[in-house]
Amino acid sequence: MSRPEIVSAARSWIGTPYRHQASVKHVGTDCLGLLRGVWRDVLGDEPEPVPAYTPDWAEALKQETLLQAARKHLNEIVPTAAQPGDVLLFRMGLGHPAKHCAIISGDARIIHAYWGRAVCETRLVPWWQRRIVAAFEFPKTRPHAPRTAV
Repeated sequence: MSRPEIVSAARSWIGTPYRHQASVKHVGTDCLGLLRGVWRDVLGDEPEPVPAYTPDWAEALKQETLLQAARKHLNEIVPTAAQPGDVLLFRMGLGHPAKHCAIISGDARIIHAYWGRAVCETRLVPWWQRRIVAAFEFPKTRPHAPRTAV
């Protein structure tokens, strides 16, 4: 799995309508669903099931659920070192937990899904840059599938 493969996989989701908690290419997705779909496209099965969440989960719970999950399954890097194919996490408001994610697609460009829009590729403008909280690389190799009892 290479960075160009990750970007290509993310671009294949462009135009998918926004649907809260969905992750089905060309049918519906949210930002986490996009990240999950790209994971499936480049790495295979998702590492764990995603529990149900409401649109205001980050504000309601006041917990770094998304950031903790990213740290568990992705490799954290310094945001200034992020390259195409890497994942950015954003805080949508000062003092709020990380709630949005995007995949870097090129020089100052990201692919993401957000409320009221289909998956799109946009510029990483200062508004988004100010909200970056962390950056991550996908694992270099396919994670081992968890063993299940027979």
